[in-house]
Amino acid sequence: MSEPAEPAGGAAIRRRGAALEQAILRAAADELTESGFAAFTMDKVAQRAGTNKNALYRRWPNRLALGIAAYRQLTTEVRPPDTGDLRGDMLELLRRANRHWSSPLGTILRELLAAAGGATELMGRLPEQSTDSMTADCLTILGRAVARGDAAPEALHPRVATVAMVLLRNEFVVRGIPTAPDDVLVDIVDEVYLPLVRGRG
Repeated sequence: MSEPAEPAGGAAIRRRGAALEQAILRAAADELTESGFAAFTMDKVAQRAGTNKNALYRRWPNRLALGIAAYRQLTTEVRPPDTGDLRGDMLELLRRANRHWSSPLGTILRELLAAAGGATELMGRLPEQSTDSMTADCLTILGRAVARGDAAPEALHPRVATVAMVLLRNEFVVRGIPTAPDDVLVDIVDEVYLPLVRGRG
């Protein structure tokens, strides 16, 4: 099915399929960036995209699902850090996450998490909250340490690998802090993560 749109030149054109979906996602991402999720509505997105709400509801069941899809448009995938040192790698990973979660985009992320209310399926669609994505990055860092001889192979367990990121996420999600001081990140790595890794094997 196609939808009419009114381009700047005046004559209406019809968009369909992927073109219409991308136009909606761009409009939704712009709306999220400008207003945040609290003011995010299907009406506003439809108006900005030059389409009707039915076109949105055929693709996303509610504003939360659309908001998560729009948020994904605003994020980019970043490779795990590789400083050559396990402590340095994990600190850099935590610092990246801290900067992101403390940014305006991170504010949107926290709004989405609050709206999801712990719904695992929805949270899994958020890049930073996907268990598979977070675990893969943390296991990559820990796997490099094992290959260098800095950690025992027994340390390569998903819960061990991700414990630092989970603890940092809890600072934001559970305690509701606007940003984590760097000494909290250092404590997480030095007092919890590294002793746990070194205690394996």
